[in-house]
Amino acid sequence: MGGSIALCWHDNARALHAPANHLEPKATVMTVFVLVLGLLLFLGIHSTRVFADGWRTQFIAQRGAMSWKGLYAVLSLLGFALLIWGYGMARQEPVVLWASPRWTKHLAALLTMPAFVLLAAAYVPGNGIKAWLHHPMVLGVIVWAFSHLLANNTLADALLFGGFLLWAVLSFTAARKRDRAAGTQYAPGKPVMTVLTVVVGLSAWAVFAFWAHLALFGVRPFG
Repeated sequence: MGGSIALCWHDNARALHAPANHLEPKATVMTVFVLVLGLLLFLGIHSTRVFADGWRTQFIAQRGAMSWKGLYAVLSLLGFALLIWGYGMARQEPVVLWASPRWTKHLAALLTMPAFVLLAAAYVPGNGIKAWLHHPMVLGVIVWAFSHLLANNTLADALLFGGFLLWAVLSFTAARKRDRAAGTQYAPGKPVMTVLTVVVGLSAWAVFAFWAHLALFGVRPFG
């Protein structure tokens, strides 16, 4: 009896510490389909200025700006809902692609700090960060997506954050190309507004890192 209990405990312990089976994905085809469809809709409508700027301009000229904004809003919301749904389902049955040490989560949490500052720079008027980088929000998405790829190691993470990273790189490249073609000039920022931008960004990061991320996603960045 004692030998059977010991053998059973040994088998359970070995199974607990065994590496995930990379050859037997648990996520269903439907789950991946929903996530990919959501990404295509959400990032696709946000990529019209990258891949279909002429079509976008023609659509607005023929149907009006309000029609474009309506289509943009509907596809954005539908895509966002689908990618959230698909990613949520995929998290229930993760397909692990690579090992992810614990320190990568701490590194990702620190890397998102400048991402929040860049996001704030897109909205705080007259700051020097936007004057220098021109498109800080897209750069913030690049940093955010890259940091999450470092810390997460499943198929759903690769699709979600990899998709956003690719989109942000292409969007930034296209935006800078439009700036050069149009001869766009950015006014220099004011030091006080730049400091305010950093304070706002760091404050938002602290709230998200130490409270909101756990409340919203069930993951503690520094846990």
